[in-house]
Amino acid sequence: MTDRRLAGQVGLRMASCRLRHGLALLGALVLAACSQVVPRTQGPPPPPPATQQPDVVQGLPTDTERHRVALLVPMTGPNAGVGRSIANATTMALLDTKTERLRVTTYDTGKGAAVAARQAIAEGAKLILGPLTADEVRTVAPLARAAGVPIISYSNDESVAGNGVYLLGYSPEQSVERVIGFARARGLSNFAALVPKGVYGERAGSAFLSKVKAVGGTVVAMETFDRSPASVQAAVKRLGASSSYDALLIADVGRIALQAAPLARAAGGADMRILGTELWNTETGLTASAALRGAWYASVSDGLYRTLANKYRTSYGASPYRLASLGYDAVLLTVRIASDWKPGAVFPVARLGDAEGFAGIDGAFRFNRSGIAERALEVSEIGAGTTSVVDAAPRGFAK
Repeated sequence: MTDRRLAGQVGLRMASCRLRHGLALLGALVLAACSQVVPRTQGPPPPPPATQQPDVVQGLPTDTERHRVALLVPMTGPNAGVGRSIANATTMALLDTKTERLRVTTYDTGKGAAVAARQAIAEGAKLILGPLTADEVRTVAPLARAAGVPIISYSNDESVAGNGVYLLGYSPEQSVERVIGFARARGLSNFAALVPKGVYGERAGSAFLSKVKAVGGTVVAMETFDRSPASVQAAVKRLGASSSYDALLIADVGRIALQAAPLARAAGGADMRILGTELWNTETGLTASAALRGAWYASVSDGLYRTLANKYRTSYGASPYRLASLGYDAVLLTVRIASDWKPGAVFPVARLGDAEGFAGIDGAFRFNRSGIAERALEVSEIGAGTTSVVDAAPRGFAK
């Protein structure tokens, strides 16, 4: 468990972040007792005045000035790198906002999400930021719900949203809907898709089918694969045998796109437009592929994130994981709501339903009635050695 007090003024654009590291170490001197005998004519010396000790609740001092917020992320185990990135970005956000109203304590879910949640609740947390995965949310949610503590998780698994759980994670459905809608508006009508087997592929595939239908397009074919080179090659071959299409969605990571795109071009799709999802936003090397030249993909904006990543590298000597921005934005959201939140009181959950939404490193977002973050996404195009935004993300939401 790590307890941090942090400060700063909202917005990476408006204020520079100056991280101060260092702890002041206080020493104590122990004095030997005096050997002089006290004369019998004098009474015993008065007892020393009582020292005022801070109230302690399960190891943490009582704090009536600040809100107790728990950050549940993995600091050990296989996901420790992601957890540290989120924790460090949380620190940066609190420094940037200069808030005096939040006290954030980190609890390591790498040693057990339930253990971390119980400790956070016992120590007075009124809001939980995290955890990272859907399985951890399933473990933590009943404990938090029983204590009346809401959760703002970094997961994107919509099955765990609702009933006190809010999700900040990037939704594949929203990315697919955005890029399909953009492609249809640009005149493309016949769509095909390659989707991986598994939960992500099922979600992306379902969004693909429904969105193409909604915008008046035609689904020519949709093929699945298991991410092996042979399976990708076979899926592309099946697409080629289906029919002609003028847009192909490759709903997977950049590594798969780099494999599938040349095969699809060679199979007769030289003039088709390749489409991608938010997973491409974290990939390097896509701009070196001639087969991906002109491809479109939808994701959160990277403009402010690049500034955050540069400051992160300066402060911590390493590059952050892309999910670090979720940690930063969770703090901005909490700071905004904290202005009307009395320390010690329950978190004002109703404020999360603000129809105008919130602003962060990843752009505008708001929570829908299911507790899922709706995001304003941009569409980017892959060029020779670079990418460019061809349709900017909306700056806000209409009520």
